[in-house]
Amino acid sequence: MSSQIRRSAQSICANLAEGCGYRGGADSARFFQIALGSACETLSHLIIAHELGFLDDETFQRLDKQLLSVRKMLFRLIQRVRRDAK
Repeated sequence: MSSQIRRSAQSICANLAEGCGYRGGADSARFFQIALGSACETLSHLIIAHELGFLDDETFQRLDKQLLSVRKMLFRLIQRVRRDAK
């Protein structure tokens, strides 16, 4: 479980970096969308880990809050890049 969480969290960063390499536009937005998908995947893994008792309530709440912040930033970034690409 921990390796799946690590991989999906690392995928967020990797896709952001790859999207930045395209200097905006639809290609960048596509990679940023994939990063958002990885953030949602990470959340899914955290929920499962919490439900299975691998994460206590306090740790889960802290990670969920941090991940929500990341997801909001990614969503706004995607909106901005798509708007600017038009």
